[in-house]
Amino acid sequence: MSKKILAGAIASALLLTGCSASGDPDQDKTIKVATSPGPYSELFKEGIDPILSEQGYTLEYSNFSDLQQADTSVAEGANDLIVDQHSAYMKVFNDNTGSDLAAITEIPTVPSALFSKQHASRDEVAEGQTVGVPQDASNKSRAINILVDAGWVTIKPEADRALLSETDIQDNKYNLEIRPMDSAQLPRTLDDLDWAVIPGSMSYASKVNQEWSHFQENLRPELILVAVTRQDEVDSEWAQAVADAYRSPEFREFMEAENTNNYWFVPEYS
Repeated sequence: MSKKILAGAIASALLLTGCSASGDPDQDKTIKVATSPGPYSELFKEGIDPILSEQGYTLEYSNFSDLQQADTSVAEGANDLIVDQHSAYMKVFNDNTGSDLAAITEIPTVPSALFSKQHASRDEVAEGQTVGVPQDASNKSRAINILVDAGWVTIKPEADRALLSETDIQDNKYNLEIRPMDSAQLPRTLDDLDWAVIPGSMSYASKVNQEWSHFQENLRPELILVAVTRQDEVDSEWAQAVADAYRSPEFREFMEAENTNNYWFVPEYS
């Protein structure tokens, strides 16, 4: 009797563990994707999903309104993949939660940019003009880097360009009034500001007129978006298929049609 019970328990365990125990190739080829609002999940669905589906993969999506919750779902194993963050954000998440998320490959990224509805070019910057910047630390640092690269401000020699804030500004050449605010508010305040530095995902979601974009950030490596899974899945067959899809001729052709006005930064894969 005990042998029958043991055999039944083993059979049940095999059923519950799915593809890894049963060897069912259809189960093996299911990729669970955690998505959050913004251009990157949309790009995955439109450009990568068809390539993976053609290879026999089944894509299942879970939608999250909060990126940290989406990351948690991947870290805990409820989902396999997320494509909505750069490696700097992933590192902070890992440090704060003790997780082991890891990058599979770099992916196309919408840079932050300097927008104005009031001025035709950044050459029209003048004394005392207003500049809206994101209030969260990560995107504020990116915004100040844009002002540095535009030649409008300088920063103190000891400042860390990955962690800039207003206090790191040494010379404000035009005495610009820098106004931190919620990123979601920036597109809606373009009528009231001379300039606004808007994160790429926010300009995409709010459909800001790209003709109002006058200067894009120089993306540092840690700000390029990455496809993310858990460390022990990075070398798996499905993860390699995701990386290959982003680097495929089919996706390159898709991006050539999608990337009007150089809106996207597309990594050069070796």
